[in-house]
Formats: sequence, C-alpha cells, structure tokens
Amino acid sequence: MASTYQGRRPAGGRRGGKGGRKGGRGGARTVALRRTAPVVREPVTLPAVLTIGELAEKLHATGVEVIKELMKLGMMATINQQIDYATAARVAEALGWETNPEESDLAGEGESFESRRTEAESDPDAKTRPPVVTIMGHVDHGKTKLLDAIRSANVAAGEAGGITQHIGAYQVDAQGRKITFLDTPGHEAFTAMRARGAQATDVAILVVAADDGVMPTTREAVAHIKSAQVPMVVAVNKIDLPAANPDRVKQQLSEIEVMPEEWGGDVPFVEVSALEKMGLDDLLEVIGLVADVHELKANPHKPAAGVVVEAKIDRTRGPVATLLVQSGTLNPRDVVVAGSTWGRVKAMFDDRGRRIRRAEPSMPVEILGLFEAPQAGDQFMVFADEKQAREIAERRAAQRRAESLTGTDRSFKLTEFSKEISEGGVAELRVIVKADVSGSLGAIQQALLKLNEDVPEGVQLSITYAGTGAIGESDVSLASATRSIIIGFNVRPDVAAKRAADASGVDIRFYNIIYNLLDEVKAAMLGMLAPVFQDVTDGYAEVRETFRLPSGDVVAGLYVLDGKVTRNSRARVLRSGTVMNEGSIRSLKRFKDDVRDVAAGYECGLGLDGFNDLQVKDQIEFFHREEVART
Repeated sequence: MASTYQGRRPAGGRRGGKGGRKGGRGGARTVALRRTAPVVREPVTLPAVLTIGELAEKLHATGVEVIKELMKLGMMATINQQIDYATAARVAEALGWETNPEESDLAGEGESFESRRTEAESDPDAKTRPPVVTIMGHVDHGKTKLLDAIRSANVAAGEAGGITQHIGAYQVDAQGRKITFLDTPGHEAFTAMRARGAQATDVAILVVAADDGVMPTTREAVAHIKSAQVPMVVAVNKIDLPAANPDRVKQQLSEIEVMPEEWGGDVPFVEVSALEKMGLDDLLEVIGLVADVHELKANPHKPAAGVVVEAKIDRTRGPVATLLVQSGTLNPRDVVVAGSTWGRVKAMFDDRGRRIRRAEPSMPVEILGLFEAPQAGDQFMVFADEKQAREIAERRAAQRRAESLTGTDRSFKLTEFSKEISEGGVAELRVIVKADVSGSLGAIQQALLKLNEDVPEGVQLSITYAGTGAIGESDVSLASATRSIIIGFNVRPDVAAKRAADASGVDIRFYNIIYNLLDEVKAAMLGMLAPVFQDVTDGYAEVRETFRLPSGDVVAGLYVLDGKVTRNSRARVLRSGTVMNEGSIRSLKRFKDDVRDVAAGYECGLGLDGFNDLQVKDQIEFFHREEVART
C-alpha cells in the first residue's frame, strides 16, 4: 500500500539542464513516501569455517560492517581472516540474519569415523578382532620390564636376543590368539588421545609393585582408567621379592574402589614377575577372557578407519605415522585422511620393521606417504576419491586454524556451568581436587559430595580425581579429557601445568578456606555464580641463593623460569607445590640497580614484604589480579 504526498512540481527538473537546476533550487519538491512490507529473509547456511569476505557476501553486507560487529565481540580481524561457525552466527544475528550450519564435511560419504567403528555391533560381516591393551602405573613399578618380558616371550627364539621396537605399538601371539599392546609413556598420553576424541584402548593393565604398594601415580592412573570407562586388569608385579605383599596391594586398591574379583568385585588381579617372567601366561589369559566378555568385533572387508598412535618427521623418509587400524583393512596405495592431512600410502611396516601388504583390525602399522605428520589421537579414514580426501583435509586444517585464532576449545568453565544451570540446563559438574594434606583432602571430598543433597534434582557434582601435592600436567590433561575443573586447596600448579592449562583452557580455581570453596561451587550448581576477580600469572622464578642483610631482612637470588617478574606483581612462595606466603614485592634488583621487570632467562634479586623464610629451590609465582565480568 503506497501513500503519496503530491506537492508542486518545480518548473525546472533534472531533465531541464542548467536552467532546470536553477529553477529547481527555488521550487518545491515532490516527496513520495512508500510503506513497504518488511523483508522476509531465509536463514543463511554457513560452513564450519569461512573467511570474513565470504561471510559478508552471504549476508549481503560489506566487509566493513562485518568487521565492526567482530570488533564489538572483541575480535580484531581482516577481510581474509577465517572464523568458525559460532563466531559467524553471532555476527549474522547482529545483522538480522538467522543461520543454519552446513552439513558435515563427511556427509557426502554418508558416514563418519565414529559410525564406522560402532557399526560393527550390528554388522553381520564383523569378525572377532584382537584386544588393544594399554599398560599404566607408577613409574618404578615395572611397566617397561613387563612389556619387554611379554614381547620377548612371544617372538621367535632367534629374534629374542636383538629385538628393536620400531613403533609405539606391537602385537604378540598368546595361546593361539593375538593381543595388541600400545606402548604409551604413561597416563598423560592415554588421556591426551582421549582428549582428541580417540578411544583406542579395549583393556587397561594397572601395574602395581608388590613391595611398594599403591603410590600417588597409581591413584592417578586409576582415575584416568575409570574416566575412560575401560575394563581394568591389575598386574601385581615383583612378587619374587622378599618384601612382596600382594594382599596389602589388594587392600589399598579396594580403598579407592578397585575391588578384586576374589573379594566380590569385578577387577581381575594377576600376580607376575617381569624379571623372572612369572605369571605372564596367566596375565595374557585373563586379557583374553576380558576381551571375550566384551565381544570385540570389526569388519575387515571395508576401507580402513582407526587412530593415529604417534607421528614424526623422518629426515630420510619424510612424515611417518603409526596407525592403529580399528575397522576395515589398510592396503598400500590407499588414500588416507588423518586429522587435517592426507596422502596415499606408499609403504607399510609392522612393529619389527618388516614390510607388509595389509593391516587388519587391531593391527598397528607404520605408514609412509602422508604430506604432513598428523597429531597423536587424530582419527584416520580411507577414501576412494583423492580429490575428496584433499578437500576434507584442507577444510579440517582451516577449521583448526580458525579454532586456534578464536580460542575454541573443549574446556569447561565454572562460570559456564553456572550459566547453563541458570538457563534451565541439566548438567554434571566434574571436579579434580588437589590439596596440600590428606586431612584437608578428605574433608573437602565429603563436603563437596554432600552438596548434591542441597541442589535441585538433575544437577550433580562428581569427583573425577582427588589427591595431594602440587597441580601437575597430568591433572590438566585429565581435566581436558573429562571436561572437569580443577580445585586447588593451598596448592598451585607447576610451570608445565600452568602452560598446559593456558593452552587447553582448563579452569583452575584456588582456595585456602574450605567455606569459600564450598560456597562458590554451590553457587555455580545453583546457577548464581558471580566471580569478581581472577589471578593472572605473570611469571615463575626459582630461588637459587639467599642472603641476610644487616637489617635482618632476607633477599633471594632468583632465576626467572617463565614469563617475567614485574615490580608491581604480587608474589606467591611455593615449596613443593604448597603455598608458604603471599604478599607484595619490597625490592627488585638487577645487580645493584632497581628495575621494573626481569624477563625469563635472567637472574635478579628479590625482597618480599614481611617474609624472610625464603629457601633455595623455592618457586615463586608472580601474578596480578584482574576483574572478571559478572555472569
């Protein structure tokens, strides 16, 4: 419907040339006002990753308009920069568009890595496959010796004297059946693979020394195995020693809910000696029985799919990847997509370096032919079309770059949990608790679990792992894989853990009063959390020497390990991960001069206000506090 205001037409219009323009200045104009129906926009479909220029084109906007919206979100960008779908959708919404995500990049194939692995349950052509086993436990309890003993006992006698393990996984023939062992360096690698979405293990063997018993690392390994929901077998090693006490091991493990079968539990215990090669056949037999119970199957007649165990760049051979085939059969000349890289298989080798022509389910194999080295934990898949493989790999590489630029990660924040609950979501809050002493740890565990009685139904807290001592890199990797937050009570992370937490976005909360800890966690579970300040670490330094001044004050000679020391920072003194003091800096010097800051790799002198108990090998964390927007 149009309404028109009809005024006097000027004697000279634009069509009248110069005279018309002169007449137009003095005359009245005709103004036409039209009421138009609102524009109905169809939702725009956006891919997982696209450039800002491509987004502007899809939204019928200019690049400047899109960049302005990104700046409002706190992101500085250029027209050719790539962003992910979540960021693009927020920009589109601000410009008045609804969005839909584009179909998965594997939609053309009609399947995914996960579907290939899980379809074996209903596949009539699926056959029994060998179990894949990971050995975990405390560093000195004989994991490596046990692996070596199993392997040397199951190869030809002529080869046993000079075994060279070429890849980080191998197969053995035990009592007429094959078993695959993943030789991971520890539970950190085990969990890091899970953090990338790869569940490569069917059975986990927990090695515990019969003379030492359960150690803190043993407890960590149990937490990692349980969080992965992998069947566990306990190998009680070193039973040949006079101090061996298997019953004490069973008692200690039962206290952390690892109950032996003979005590009415569901975890098989096998007594072994890696040094004397005792009990190895019993251990292999139990692994076989556990595998039979879980009916492990895969179809060997399909294109291969599986997981990358490890990868490296060889000077002579180029990118080399160790793959674990989980379904199908891998052959030379197959086109493989592994994570964000691809290539055609040029050659395949088994764990003893022998060239092979095929790799069936549960077989580890080393391949040549990829254009780049993938990451451990990446999933691989065989495609028939080389062009499609290249496109998928390039798209994934672009997506990873966009995620790194926009800070997208799998981490989970306490504030995010609070927001999810306040919006009516149903969720589980997983926490990892580290404390300075066992007495505090027990009290905190009981108090946290009691919070489940005080919050609405559908909101639950579970403790992924609890232990004493400093927050380590393994705690961060477990938190990343299980989407847990870390609670530190009177303890702090070491340098490696802080770097890992920053890289993976793991939320670490620090407390020195139990009531504050409980109040904040409960507030999050009720959807009312409102954080005000957070500590931002500036750097770490180590005390190399101490000096007492004539005034009685103690100053320390420091070596800056990471980041930098600034005069305005606050300082937290850590001794074996325990907080000894927190306060302000009295003096900061380089040689005899006062300085504002000192960078990593340099030495300096430091005095702290009101604290003179500095000792050699103390670590000092320098930090400042920033205000956090309320959620």
